[in-house]
Amino acid sequence: MRRAHLWLIAAAAIAPRLVVLVRERDDILTAFTDKSDDFAQTFVEHGTFGFIPGEPSAYTQPLYGFFLVPVYWIFDRTWWAVGGVQILVATATAFLVYAIGARVLSRRAGTFAAIVSTFSPYLVWHDVHLNREILDQLVAAALVLSVLVAADRRSLPWATAAGIYAGLAVLGNVRLAFLPLVVAAYLLFRNGWSWAPLAVIVAAAVTIAPWVVRNRVEVGCFALTTDARALWKANNPQTYDLLASGKWIDDVRDPPGHPFPNPEEARDIYRQTGRKVHVDECANQEYYQDRAWRFVRDHPGEKAKLAGQAVRMEWDPRTTASATESGRGAIREWAQPVYTSVLYALGLVGIAVVRRRFVALALAVLAYQTLAAMAFVGATRYRVSTDFLIALLAAGALEWAFDRRRRSR
Repeated sequence: MRRAHLWLIAAAAIAPRLVVLVRERDDILTAFTDKSDDFAQTFVEHGTFGFIPGEPSAYTQPLYGFFLVPVYWIFDRTWWAVGGVQILVATATAFLVYAIGARVLSRRAGTFAAIVSTFSPYLVWHDVHLNREILDQLVAAALVLSVLVAADRRSLPWATAAGIYAGLAVLGNVRLAFLPLVVAAYLLFRNGWSWAPLAVIVAAAVTIAPWVVRNRVEVGCFALTTDARALWKANNPQTYDLLASGKWIDDVRDPPGHPFPNPEEARDIYRQTGRKVHVDECANQEYYQDRAWRFVRDHPGEKAKLAGQAVRMEWDPRTTASATESGRGAIREWAQPVYTSVLYALGLVGIAVVRRRFVALALAVLAYQTLAAMAFVGATRYRVSTDFLIALLAAGALEWAFDRRRRSR
């Protein structure tokens, strides 16, 4: 009975996802998939991490692709293997959320936060599909727990672990490139000058370095990802109206005279004809990166509008569109907005009553996510990886209300 709460958390994470997995089994490998799926398949079949055999690529963040490689190698590319492993990842994330809650609140509040966060209607649906955000959640929870322990114990090993997780977060999502600096600043704020902030930055750099060096050797340039086209699609004159109409940045049309093909187009040519077309990804990156920066420089007013739109989309309780959106009907239109709105309301109360040390870290991470959305684009799929922080604040608010009511009796 002492571990009943852990079984309850596991059941809350596993049971609903199993139901969705069985229901979605015909779509798991065919719909809502991520580019990392292509990279993993090519690596397992041909030993090349990219779209095309013999053509190494850096056109996506590597973490999720390398996560899928052993799954495909051991179990083959099957719906039950992908879904089953990702359900285990979601369960591990829920346990980490519980550990954070037990540390900064109480076991009761930690249990509540873990169950509430893992019950998110969006996540229950999204977590069993081929999308990299499943790892973003796990790494984010591990990072937050490591940072809290490092700060409480003034521990250099835990700070190093936090740096490793911060590096993995960057390898999973390039939008988080400056997150190690946020973590280092928090440790500096909590404990003053010490080796811990430096350990975070060094450990993160060491974690990221092999991927960046590999790209220099095999692709031709130092880069976290060569997909600057995504940055341009989020920063050009077409973007605002497309997003306002409910479309996604993938509907942005390429400019006249753009480099052809880009890596995804080369992949399609290879699949249709068997012909390999080499793409200079570094030149491709420079072209789109330059156009994105020129848009920001020459049209600051439009960029300001896009930044405001990104914040609205990032924090909209309703599910916003994205390239890999999943879930329809009542879950999308009713359950998710109600769930998120209640979570937001309780989270705002939690900011006022939860321990300052945790509130400071949670707000720092959420503020960074918001700034990243302003630079790129906002969407539910980018926010959900840190929604567990709001669930923890909400759990703290409820615990405070219950304790206050009990004392008043």
